[in-house]
Amino acid sequence: MFNKILIANRGEIAVRVIRTCRELGIKTVAVYSELDRNALHVRLADEAYALEGKTSRESYLNTEKILEVLINSKAEAVHPGYGFFSENADFARAISKAGAVFIGPPPDAIEIMGDKISARKAAEAAGVSGVPGITHQINDPKEILSFGEKYGWPVAIKAAFGGGGKGMKVVESPQYAQEAMESAMREALAAFGRSEVYLEKYLDHPKHIEMQVFGDHHGNVIWLGERDCSIQRRHQKIVEETPSPGFPDEIRRKMGEAAVAICKSCNYTNAGTIEFLYQDGEFYFLEMNTRLQVEHPITEATTGLDLVALQIKVASGEPLGIQQDQIKRIGHAIELRLNAEDPSGGKFLPTPGKITELRWPDGIGVRVDTGYEAGDSISQFYDNLIAKLIAWAPDRETARKRALRMLQELEVQGIATTKEAHQIILSHPTFIEGNYSTKWLEDKVDLSQITPFKHQPSDQEDQLQPQSVTAEINGKRYEVKLFIDGSFVPAARKIPQKTTQKPKTSQHLSSTAASGTITVPMQGTVVRVMVNPGDRVEAGQTVCILEAMKMENLISSEKDGVVKEIKVSPGDTVSPGEVLMVIE
Repeated sequence: MFNKILIANRGEIAVRVIRTCRELGIKTVAVYSELDRNALHVRLADEAYALEGKTSRESYLNTEKILEVLINSKAEAVHPGYGFFSENADFARAISKAGAVFIGPPPDAIEIMGDKISARKAAEAAGVSGVPGITHQINDPKEILSFGEKYGWPVAIKAAFGGGGKGMKVVESPQYAQEAMESAMREALAAFGRSEVYLEKYLDHPKHIEMQVFGDHHGNVIWLGERDCSIQRRHQKIVEETPSPGFPDEIRRKMGEAAVAICKSCNYTNAGTIEFLYQDGEFYFLEMNTRLQVEHPITEATTGLDLVALQIKVASGEPLGIQQDQIKRIGHAIELRLNAEDPSGGKFLPTPGKITELRWPDGIGVRVDTGYEAGDSISQFYDNLIAKLIAWAPDRETARKRALRMLQELEVQGIATTKEAHQIILSHPTFIEGNYSTKWLEDKVDLSQITPFKHQPSDQEDQLQPQSVTAEINGKRYEVKLFIDGSFVPAARKIPQKTTQKPKTSQHLSSTAASGTITVPMQGTVVRVMVNPGDRVEAGQTVCILEAMKMENLISSEKDGVVKEIKVSPGDTVSPGEVLMVIE
């Protein structure tokens, strides 16, 4: 077993790993970006090291910097969490080359199964059929047109080196092919550091079922049961449950055996998840996530296993210590992803900002996995997941009611959340019946009664400010940099508090109807401006693409008119209420 583990991640998954390491008596090393300097995972770890930059690419995707921390901290292993480098074979090899253990599958397995294209080939070689698609990356929209003509529309463009719905775009008709391909490639690059994409036929009413698998270095591979991840918005999961309601035991067994066969075909070890689409009594291989899943807590709740502890055990060379016939699942578990999003009207717009008040639910059968506390800020540069709320009970209906009770106790102020959307979902007759598909939430659930969130801009700078201070340590003078707020008073002098100009939100918003200004609905970065001054636009036409929390958001004109003025350029960081352009 290891003595010290570096966690190359942030947020709730970093906190999750830290907690298991504490129980195992293992020291932990956290890394953090400039914006995460005082984050919960930093406060909980035994050691913490700074990474440069704010964005993911500058910090958590900076291999050189993370390797430097690995060497300086003398950590023996690296846990990648999920996202970032968790499915990057080059990173795994770099960790091994530095003399540490990568807590995950071997690099060769990551390359085979982490690349969604080669994963399809591996699954087919193991006798498991996939969704109709192509097994090479695309660069030309003409390939999308040919594929659509052969298999029919819509068509799904998917990131080859990632998951979680990021980098996935559904092309409804030929005229959107190029725009969708470019958008998918940008999202994939931002989220996973790789821009490659491929094509699949888009099934119209499937269930998204995934199978948790585990393999060790002694030839043992087991499956721990399925998770139903069909409730999605923007092709990203928002509610998961296990067991899947109404799922036939025979299909469950066959799916589990298929998942094990795929793992054995590529000598897979450690935690992994094989994802399938299930429709009309048939299941199709979708992809494999070569890492721990976001929704792993519901498998833990029903099996009684600590999957992070099992990961560490396997990575240290020990056998799993459990056979397939020893896996017993008890009860039912539901996970709700509480995201910093405004779900009003079904838009689920990202809403980064500061959490001013926070109270988590508690009680029997309740679990909360989070990386935030009151006073922390949700940044536009990272994923918008605030917490995972997990309810377990002996049966599904009790678990559903317990999840609703959790939502009643939950209180979050300062940012918009998906709380009200979850309440509507859990209370919907179709969810109660368990008869939903991946398109159900966006096509059938009415979220119009949710009041739109009103952003309240703050005069205060959330980020801690650097101050140079002279310190004397053991008689030697040092110039050091402290990151503190304006209330700190070193050497009997008050440090001036840095303030920023308050965004002129109210002025811009009040003039919207009269002048035709288009304002920013959330904090983000301008990716692309779709029009030029003098262009005529129609109501509903996309005029700008804004990236927030690793997702691209289309900003549309609310009226017909002519573009009089454009006030932003690609790369600009904008705040809620800021004017993008003026339409006459």
